[in-house]
Amino acid sequence: MCAKVADFGFSKYASQEGDSGTSLEVRGTAGYLDPEYYSTQRLSAKSDVFSFGVVLLEILTGREPLNINKPRNEWSLVEWAKPLIRSSGVDEIVDPAIKGGYHGEALWRVVEVALACTETYSTYRPCMADIVRELEDALIIENNASEYLKSLDSFGGSNRFSIERSIVLPPIKSQIEPSSLLSQPAPPQPR
Repeated sequence: MCAKVADFGFSKYASQEGDSGTSLEVRGTAGYLDPEYYSTQRLSAKSDVFSFGVVLLEILTGREPLNINKPRNEWSLVEWAKPLIRSSGVDEIVDPAIKGGYHGEALWRVVEVALACTETYSTYRPCMADIVRELEDALIIENNASEYLKSLDSFGGSNRFSIERSIVLPPIKSQIEPSSLLSQPAPPQPR
């Protein structure tokens, strides 16, 4: 469980086929290349931000950035994940291998960063300094939640599920019969 990123699609200049080597064009790994590049033919730091957002989505979903063996509407990880997140939330996209092993607020922070990074237009993407700050905040939330849950464990066993449990109060014993409450006048309201 010690991930290493070897390549996540940073674009690089490469010779075109059949050229003498003097003409260069950008080549990038399919699924990671900034969609704005196709129309502008320009790369920027925000192009790498897009690629990083795809990596975050890969980590969250456990899916490849591009898979033509899936149904047409699921070929692109970004195009598949964005509508699902917006309509159904993150539960629909989270990798089953990590489901439930995180704090919900921390996960949402990472998802929001991934969505911002993969905006179609670079002007709407954050800079890397903002991304780092948001991911550090998500890590703080996750670590604090983990520490809190460990403290619960030290007080008599695992109570992790108790956070999600609804509280049921015992009924109040009363001398008055419920039917007699209906016939009594309501107490005066303070002004």
